[in-house]
Amino acid sequence: MASAAPLRKPTKPFYFNTSEHLLRIERQRAATLPELLHALQVCHDDSIFQHTFRTLQEHHFIRQGFSNDFAHWSLSACHEPVLAEQLASVDVREFTSINELRGRMVEIVEDFLEGRPRADSRPAHEPFYFCATDLVVLPTSFVPDSLPDFIEGLRQVSIHSIHHHFIEARLRLKRMSNDFSQWLEEELGLTETAQAIERIDIYTNTMEGVRQQIIRIVQRVLN
Repeated sequence: MASAAPLRKPTKPFYFNTSEHLLRIERQRAATLPELLHALQVCHDDSIFQHTFRTLQEHHFIRQGFSNDFAHWSLSACHEPVLAEQLASVDVREFTSINELRGRMVEIVEDFLEGRPRADSRPAHEPFYFCATDLVVLPTSFVPDSLPDFIEGLRQVSIHSIHHHFIEARLRLKRMSNDFSQWLEEELGLTETAQAIERIDIYTNTMEGVRQQIIRIVQRVLN
């Protein structure tokens, strides 16, 4: 039986970065669902990012509850479980553009209000305050240029780094991928490994669970 081909040497190392988010409160607020709809239409892209991509990381510390703030508010403050489920069903992995994601959220709220006119004037238990974040990207000390060192970097970096490279990357790359898969495919030719990482379900795992799955997938190449 022929032995597996040796791994090629990457021409570029993988630069593990992390990111910090400086939270700020925006002008938009909503006390009713129509106000939420209007705010969704006019708010800054950073607010859409904050309440979907960013809070996906925050909600991953727990396994229950909704993965975006719009869904959570619709249930807890407006007592609209149907709308909450519809908003929560939006998979951020399907979007490489904030405008596309915004459009989907607007469409859901519009359709909901068209079918339920009584919901127009019903006040929420508490208002929704739109927030946004200023992103600060920070380098880490992990710059692996081999697969074993890459795995070690995965083990050592914070979950904020995992989120930065695995979730937020698709907005930066404008493609349905992530930094880990891109490097493994382009630098090492590990297409199947890259695709397996892309298929990890971010909605049934915590960020720590995502980290462990990536490590297991990459480790198979060395076994």
